[in-house]
Amino acid sequence: MRPLRARSVALWAALALCTQALAATLTDDRGRALELERAPQRIVTLAPHLAEIAFAVGAGARLVGVSSYSDYPEEASRIPLIANNGRFDLERLLKAKPDLALAWVSGNPAVEIERLERRGIPVFATEARRLTDIPRILRLVGAALGVEAQAARAAHEAQVRIESLAARYQERAPLKVFVEVWYQPLMTVNAAHLISDALRLCGGRNVFADAPMLTPSVSREALLAARPQVVIMSTGAGSEAEQAARWRATAGALPAVRSGALYAIDPGLLHRQGPRILDAAQLVCEKLDLARKAAGTGP
Repeated sequence: MRPLRARSVALWAALALCTQALAATLTDDRGRALELERAPQRIVTLAPHLAEIAFAVGAGARLVGVSSYSDYPEEASRIPLIANNGRFDLERLLKAKPDLALAWVSGNPAVEIERLERRGIPVFATEARRLTDIPRILRLVGAALGVEAQAARAAHEAQVRIESLAARYQERAPLKVFVEVWYQPLMTVNAAHLISDALRLCGGRNVFADAPMLTPSVSREALLAARPQVVIMSTGAGSEAEQAARWRATAGALPAVRSGALYAIDPGLLHRQGPRILDAAQLVCEKLDLARKAAGTGP
């Protein structure tokens, strides 16, 4: 039998090796390096889709604070709120004692993130601009949280869905599409936005792809000049019938309005940079096929 002291030394050496194996340096989508000595156990998320991602990779039980509208999965709605509309309540956040904050590059002001980092709380920020970023971010967050295996499974499922949608819909007859993300003022997205990539996957062409801003306001005159064949209504402001009625009352001359190609998609699916945007992409593809069928150009 080995002496007790020798076994103790061997045990401590093994533990030291394990600690080294856990240590990692990851780079987030700001280009900032995050050094990890161990997997974070108390996590806050500063946007609803980040809570969804944490649950998707198997780390939902570690969440100690979330942002407003974090309602999926249902367990997320029972976690204390520490942020609202991209900004956090510093007092509530510090009270949660997080060892990591997951942030959204374009949704959380840089000055707010820096304020958190000055308090000594590590921040890991991500941004999806293409659907293929979803599996990438799942893997990246999984690595940051020390749950690589489940993250890899979630990422694989997302990648398979993207490839399946592309194989089925990408060669469809092109349609000019306007995506309404808000109605007062009327707002849409440009080509750099994740929603625009979902359109592209379905054979849709974003009529405001060339707009200089990520989420530009649109005048009635510019919309009439763009002549979209389909309008995707994603404001959540009323039922599909109520949203369509607004369009008929204000833009009856548009080809999309005249043909009835006005389709509502839940903003909780389409606007969030989490795995469920693939559900929204599936719906977009199906709606565009309905428009093609009505126009006699469908599959």
